[in-house]
Amino acid sequence: MVSERMKGLGTARSVIRELFEYGKVRAAQVGPENVFDFSIGNPSVPSPSAVNETAIRLLQEQPDLIHAYTSAQGAQDARERFAASLNRRFNAGCTAERLYLTVGAAASLCCVFNALACPGDEFVVFAPYFPEYKVFIEGAGAKMVLIPPEIEAFQIDFDAFEKSITQHTKGVLVNSPNNPSGVVYSRSTLERLAAILTEKSKQFGHPIYLISDEPYREIVYAGVEVPWVPHIYRDTIVCYSFSKSLSLPGERLGYVFVPQDVTDGDDVYAAVAGAGRSLGYVCAPSLFQQVTSMCCDMTADIGVYEDNRNLLVSSLREMGYHVVEPGGAFYLFPRTLEADDVAFSERAKKFDLLIVPGTGFGTPGHVRISYCVQTDTIRRSLAKFQQLADSYK
Repeated sequence: MVSERMKGLGTARSVIRELFEYGKVRAAQVGPENVFDFSIGNPSVPSPSAVNETAIRLLQEQPDLIHAYTSAQGAQDARERFAASLNRRFNAGCTAERLYLTVGAAASLCCVFNALACPGDEFVVFAPYFPEYKVFIEGAGAKMVLIPPEIEAFQIDFDAFEKSITQHTKGVLVNSPNNPSGVVYSRSTLERLAAILTEKSKQFGHPIYLISDEPYREIVYAGVEVPWVPHIYRDTIVCYSFSKSLSLPGERLGYVFVPQDVTDGDDVYAAVAGAGRSLGYVCAPSLFQQVTSMCCDMTADIGVYEDNRNLLVSSLREMGYHVVEPGGAFYLFPRTLEADDVAFSERAKKFDLLIVPGTGFGTPGHVRISYCVQTDTIRRSLAKFQQLADSYK
């Protein structure tokens, strides 16, 4: 006998992964240049040259040390560098003792949910949302409460949100810039959210934590502001990954930051460390603890993503697609040309366009387009998007 839940998770891939695997099979049939795969958020620009140079230097200088275990929460010197960077950039008041290094943002979120969740607890999530959130929350023994989107701008539907908060609400998860919409929550949106959480925390007599999932924090366009959330709401816990900013998704390095002002912060951090121990998320990859901490003020060339965004937004709008312009990340979330987004995605496959149905993100009637691809791929795909639109006329 095995866990039926785990068996289900292991045998049923996410729709994103299903499309990604389909794309590999289709590319072998018709040639990769003829498949326009917008399914997965795999950064298409290289890491800054300093990343590889730093890795090579460390491998040469410390061949006997660089692959060794570190402390469970991460190497002290790496955490000190990360803390110094956060303090320079955000005046974060961060110390190494409040950073827990993890195997990417997924591990960060799992550590936080498992650290906070008690029997009967609920976590509020705003659609559109990354589908794995539900897996992470339920894996911690809690319940996910989903708030429908405000689809004109993908900010927060506050009426629905306020009604969702109960005595059982332990935390609220925000992801800005957002996957899948690319929308950045405005400062006024976050301030209103913080005011509600402050009021509800007092009403129910316990803190409601705000969990800020920030893997796209540096990928923003045209001067769009990504506010530092702990400055807006005291009880914020930050989860981060270098997968996107440094184009290192395969190296799996991120962190949890528990700010000094968080209610019961020492206990929260200890519980995060305990969750990491329980889940086996200890001693994140030692080489990339050092590499990312030495390169953490850098980013890959996000200008490529901005060019891709501009080309896609303007072109799709000319074709008649309804598109909310993303302020960051590298995703577009247009409305589908029929009510059934799954059927729309299937029809797109006939034109070798691989786009992800919005139903999996809690927002039917939309599709996600990951534009972290070569700009030439987007140019060549435009005729296919036009053919798809024409097929509905």
